[in-house]
Amino acid sequence: MRLVPFWFVVITVLWTGFFILEGFDFGVGMLHGIIGKDEAGRRAAINTIGPLWDGNEVWLIVAGAAMFAAFPGWYATMFSGFYLALVLLLVALIVRGVSFEYRGKRAAERWRRTWDAAMTAGSLLAPLLIGVALGDLLHGLPINAHQEYTGSFFDLLQPYALLTGVTLVLICVLHGATFLSLKTTGDMRERAGRLARRVAPVTGAAVVAFAIWTHVTASSTFFLNPIELLAVLAVIAAVWLVYEHREGFAFAATTVTMASCILSIFTGLYPNVMVSSTNAAYSLTVHNTASGAYSLKVMTVVAVVLLPVVLVYQTWTYYVFRRRISQQEF
Repeated sequence: MRLVPFWFVVITVLWTGFFILEGFDFGVGMLHGIIGKDEAGRRAAINTIGPLWDGNEVWLIVAGAAMFAAFPGWYATMFSGFYLALVLLLVALIVRGVSFEYRGKRAAERWRRTWDAAMTAGSLLAPLLIGVALGDLLHGLPINAHQEYTGSFFDLLQPYALLTGVTLVLICVLHGATFLSLKTTGDMRERAGRLARRVAPVTGAAVVAFAIWTHVTASSTFFLNPIELLAVLAVIAAVWLVYEHREGFAFAATTVTMASCILSIFTGLYPNVMVSSTNAAYSLTVHNTASGAYSLKVMTVVAVVLLPVVLVYQTWTYYVFRRRISQQEF
């Protein structure tokens, strides 16, 4: 069953890719009303991600589908235990997606302000909820011998999970601010840079705290592992680069920070997929939740054929829409 760890790696890559790409989308969604002071500015901010955001969300769908197909036991326990949180996540994503389309349907200021608020709320709530869920996987949840979640919604809101959610939200804000610095011109570019410099120290402190707590949770050694150390070094570099006004390198540093944080969760988790706080023997692992060998073989063939096509298409999309956007266009 060598394909079992392979598919855990695939799912890790999918979650990491989702947060790297959708992370700056979430950041722009949270910041569009701040960076764009007027209607033209808000439209310009939204249009920096207009051609990209829906394609980026596909990574979330594929990650969930891969969990269902490769590790149905994991999917069943996680999605039933996180039922209310997942409903809130779906509401946030739906409201956010609808706001992109509906805010321009009427010229009324109140109409647009309502959908702008919905976009901001959805863009904040989504990474917060997903971050809490990922933190819960590693920290542990009440799971019995039958792989059933025995807790309540409030059992999900434990301190480490909340820190994970807040940290991912802050990285999204910094990621989005550096993205807007790269994609806009004039006053909007300056405002994005100033906001990045304000949020960078707070994000840095949160990432350092997250890396240390993750290490304490997942390891018995004293020193941070390479991925946790990379997260700390990357966020320090991001803070320095935004103050040096080096927008491209700052965006690259926030990308590495985001990737390292997600990877640190999954590397600390393996070979578990959900840790049981009831009894370590009840923890869900890649082996006791995996699909059969034939299913994994078929999925591997499909992934090897289709994943490169998706990556090439998405790379082409980013290349086509690479130019800066000016407020004066709107």
